[in-house]
Amino acid sequence: MASDKKDVADKLDPVPKDAAKTAVPPQVPALRPVVSATKAPVPRQRCWLWFGAGILAVGLSVAGYFQPWVTQPLVVAVEVATLAPVTRILAVNGRIASAQSVAVRPLVSGRLDALLVAEGDVVTAGQVLAQINAQAANASMRQAVAGLDAALVAQVGAVETYARSVALGRNIARSVLDAQARAVQSAGQEVARTTALVDQARIALENYTLRAPIAGDVLLLAVDPGQSVDPSLVLMTLADLTDLLVETDVDEGYATQISRGQLAVLQLAGEGEARPGRVGFVSSRVDVATGGLALKLMFDEGVEAPIGLTVTANIVVDQQDAALTLPRTALVTKDAEEGVFLVKDGTARFQPVEVVDWPAARLIVTKGLAVGDAMIVDGTGIEAGQAVRVMVP
Repeated sequence: MASDKKDVADKLDPVPKDAAKTAVPPQVPALRPVVSATKAPVPRQRCWLWFGAGILAVGLSVAGYFQPWVTQPLVVAVEVATLAPVTRILAVNGRIASAQSVAVRPLVSGRLDALLVAEGDVVTAGQVLAQINAQAANASMRQAVAGLDAALVAQVGAVETYARSVALGRNIARSVLDAQARAVQSAGQEVARTTALVDQARIALENYTLRAPIAGDVLLLAVDPGQSVDPSLVLMTLADLTDLLVETDVDEGYATQISRGQLAVLQLAGEGEARPGRVGFVSSRVDVATGGLALKLMFDEGVEAPIGLTVTANIVVDQQDAALTLPRTALVTKDAEEGVFLVKDGTARFQPVEVVDWPAARLIVTKGLAVGDAMIVDGTGIEAGQAVRVMVP
């Protein structure tokens, strides 16, 4: 069995045992890493250096272009002054009103027995509107008529007695004739007095019947039948809706520049169409409580609109064929003096000007500006002598 194992070992290691002991190991050179010329790794530190150098170069280029250490001119928008047609307009708000309206009040106190119209009715002048209870007035009227009747009877008797006495001639004493003549005269005066009482009672009775003072529409009813009324209470309002106008007022600062006949453009609330009109009335006094001057604007053509409707009105105060104007934003105040900044030789130069103070986006220049001047549109924050550059549109 041992021999069998030996045979197997000999088969696995065919090299002779003696040969293994005498063999010389092969001589090879020492192994060294082979460095490739194309794939050599770059040190990480060198990459960061190149990256930093690139950023520095870009930064220097940007700084050289913008030169932040050098003050840059301020970029401004300018407008060249030119002559152009100008219309000066004052915009106000008003309300539709009737040229003729009446607040109907009773002349006497009492209970309202009947109301013969309704809100919105059209009435004619003299039409009966309402009736106040007039029992007491009727009684006074009857009493006055009775007194007049008695006076007339007494007058007839006095006249007849005097006539008979005159017919007797000398058969009656002169004193009797004189007394009867005075009786006739007294009877006539009594008739006149009682007639006046009847007229007075009739007038008082008529005051219990309310009639329309004008033709128009019933705008407002403030009472109901059965209600007690007196002269301090407005029963209803009548207005003539065939003649409408606009009531408004303007600030007292513009009072001296508004006059009758000035043109106006009127636009009713809810409408896109403007209507031509004019100033028809200017009050001669300013309301000290509000500081407003009352105006009435007339329509050139008839208009149908409800009373109280809001109307936007543009009153044409002044028109010029050629004038210099400037935007309100260009106007600045320097050392208590108003003016604008003009661009001259790349700098902002302050130029005092005089303008017409008016509530508008553009102001009319009366002095200080010449045709062709390049003014800075917005002078906020600009100083005289500051370097500026005109914005290229």
